[in-house]
Amino acid sequence: MKKVRTRYAPSPTGFLHIGGARTALFSYLFAKHYNGDFIVRIEDTDVARNVEGGEKSQLDNLKWLGIIPDESPINPNNKYGKYRQSEKLERYLELVNKLLNENKAYKAYDTSEELLLQKKEQENRGIFSFRYDRNWLKISDEEKQRREINKQYSIRLALPENREYKWDDIVRGEISVNSNDIGDWVILKSDGYPTYNFAVVIDDYDMKISHVLRGEEHITNTPKQLAIYEAFGWEAPKFGHLTIITNMEGKKLSKRDNSVKQFIEDYKNEGYIPEAIFNFLTLLGWTSEDALEIMDHQTIIKKFDENRLSKSPSKFDIKKMEWFSKQYMKNLSNSTIISKLNSIKDEKWLNLFVDTYKQNATTFTELKENLKIYENIETQTEIKIENIDLIRIFKKHLLAHEFTIEGIQSAIDNTKVETNLSGKNLFLPIRVATTFKEHGPELAKSIYLFGKEIVEQRLNLWK
Repeated sequence: MKKVRTRYAPSPTGFLHIGGARTALFSYLFAKHYNGDFIVRIEDTDVARNVEGGEKSQLDNLKWLGIIPDESPINPNNKYGKYRQSEKLERYLELVNKLLNENKAYKAYDTSEELLLQKKEQENRGIFSFRYDRNWLKISDEEKQRREINKQYSIRLALPENREYKWDDIVRGEISVNSNDIGDWVILKSDGYPTYNFAVVIDDYDMKISHVLRGEEHITNTPKQLAIYEAFGWEAPKFGHLTIITNMEGKKLSKRDNSVKQFIEDYKNEGYIPEAIFNFLTLLGWTSEDALEIMDHQTIIKKFDENRLSKSPSKFDIKKMEWFSKQYMKNLSNSTIISKLNSIKDEKWLNLFVDTYKQNATTFTELKENLKIYENIETQTEIKIENIDLIRIFKKHLLAHEFTIEGIQSAIDNTKVETNLSGKNLFLPIRVATTFKEHGPELAKSIYLFGKEIVEQRLNLWK
């Protein structure tokens, strides 16, 4: 096998989306599994839609996830050309002219109004999937010359008739599309910019891309791109089209779907563990042969097998994602977590806090919020307790023991025996009275972390 080179080529029109992140991840894993190179390049020719900071967001969030490109606009390899399409316009134009000179492309002088008229005529004949007819436009030589001078034309690829474009899709097996179902298509727009399907082929060829993994919405683009490879006599890469990601209702993720946070930036800002997101995204459309779920970075690379990419849509289950994050949080060292908390508390106290709270924490943000209840001490609570007698009994037993975790647990146990209460009826009033919260981790530790003075002050409120 020749050297594997894969790529992820986003447009800088927004932040890194879950779908884009998964495409980048699978391309990265494929390359790294075969000791190849993973490339990020930027498709920025749609100037009107580009957003400020879009490129930086893509690269920064990929880095945060642990998807590190071997080449990108910020670490290019000059022998493969430029890594931004906006810097390659001369290259595209050079190759467009080559096709024109070889009569493999031609200038099309239709205006948008004329194209619309052609489309309506086809619909009147029952043809609802528009196919450009290169012989439809009838204009005089004078009008053609006028449009030539004013550069009122696009350039279309002259597709051969009845040509089958076939490829053995990495995910879906053999796919075939006939050229008659495509029609001549624009490779250079009237504004002088190349279309996606033309520029992407040039980029992939220049960068010696061997395999292309991308979303299934690109299946219809593939025969067009194969036609370009054929026109230049170039070898095409292997293509693989990943299935869609859906929400829990089975609908394709839409950026307007508020049921799921859809941008990697959101998870980064909420304090998720990037390794957990990396692991979770890996299983959105791929499974390890041994069905293992929790895997570190290098294990995933080693186990990655493109033959196990799913042919069925993948559901984005946020509960499953949270489960992954919890597993990773549990396995993080206390020192790593403490370094993220930026707390002024002493190390011994912080170690107990982390031991107590990390078992059920999903994100660093969640841990920081729990830390606040110990650093910003409240003196009053609006929560009401119905069983004040239970609190008095607990206070009596607490004062009778040393203020340690074991002593607090003994006070809880003694209160249980004396009141004959258990479960929520026992624990909830004690938790509210001492922590001012209705929920939390192990009760004795939660109480101990406040310290004796604070706990006794709070118990004195319930008289």
